[in-house]
Amino acid sequence: MEYFLDEKQKIIRDLARRIAEEKVQPVTKKYDDSGAFPWEIMELLAQTDMFRVFIPEEYDGLGGGIFEMSFVTEELSKKCGGIALGYAGTGLGAMPIILFGSDEQKERFLPRVAEGTIAAFALTESEAGSDASNMKTTARKDGDYYILNGVKQWITNGGEAEIYTVIAMTDKSRGSRGATAFIVEKDNPGLSFGVKEDKMGIRGSTTRELIFEDCRVPRDNVLSRPGMGYIVALNTLDKTRPGVAAQAVGIAQGAIDECLKYTKERTQFDKTISSFQAIRHKLADMSTQTEAARSLVYNTARMIDSGAKDFTRESAMAKCFASDVAMEVTTEAVQIFGGYGYMKDYPVEKKMRDAKITQIYEGTNEIQRNVIASKLWDK
Repeated sequence: MEYFLDEKQKIIRDLARRIAEEKVQPVTKKYDDSGAFPWEIMELLAQTDMFRVFIPEEYDGLGGGIFEMSFVTEELSKKCGGIALGYAGTGLGAMPIILFGSDEQKERFLPRVAEGTIAAFALTESEAGSDASNMKTTARKDGDYYILNGVKQWITNGGEAEIYTVIAMTDKSRGSRGATAFIVEKDNPGLSFGVKEDKMGIRGSTTRELIFEDCRVPRDNVLSRPGMGYIVALNTLDKTRPGVAAQAVGIAQGAIDECLKYTKERTQFDKTISSFQAIRHKLADMSTQTEAARSLVYNTARMIDSGAKDFTRESAMAKCFASDVAMEVTTEAVQIFGGYGYMKDYPVEKKMRDAKITQIYEGTNEIQRNVIASKLWDK
């Protein structure tokens, strides 16, 4: 479908597509097997100004928004959802600074992200996943510093990122109003990292614990003001969920593309299986669902970039629908490949593994449905 990209957007999309096809595709299996962080691709994305796409122009960016970040993420995800996450996770880590940072904080950190410095967002803990209010990480004020203690779990880009946005409790007695957001740098004394998680999918993305042991963070690194941590987190996630949805769309489209090639090559009963009605109907449904998801994601992203005040429902819908589509489409892709689809030597097995996490992180789809339902009666 035509989504009316302007010339600048088309250049960005086409460059992202070329990088995905020429540079990501050949190394997908290497990073899926090894679980290593794809520094070579991140450096290439930095050299080609992809990290500048979602950074405001006054901070050395290209002035794009969620829409541009989404279609870059989609193009990269067509070839590898894990490698794409190094990029998208940086967008997530930088977004709180874009939204809530002071002029001084933006001047300090956003040009670094624009140049390709990896960032990360740290909210989740072992007992604070969907129930983020149950977090145990604390931040105690000590003069011009805050002292952080606790553990953040399953942090995308953990240990690789140089810049972390961290949510910690500064006043537990105030409940959700007692959380504060901090910018923490990798070389902060008292910050260390757990072992790299051995994941089912998105293995080209690094996931680690962040361990805070009397980690001293300057007061100047507080985002917004003390007690605004949940507001920072919720607003950030509302704005970045289309990025996860775009990752899901890319994974689904990549699976369809592989099926289209395979069905023209695979012969049964003296015919290519692309001529079988059962296969054609599967691919028709897969393509329709993926295009519907893309339309929802793009329109939501544009709604956000237009300055809309309330897009919580639409953001939740985009993430929930696109990730469910990705799981359904990749499952069908494995079925179309038959026994070959179950083998690691063929590409759709990986895409099915990569798709699953999109239904879980940045708010499980069960939580997204709660959010959508809560908004249905709003006027």
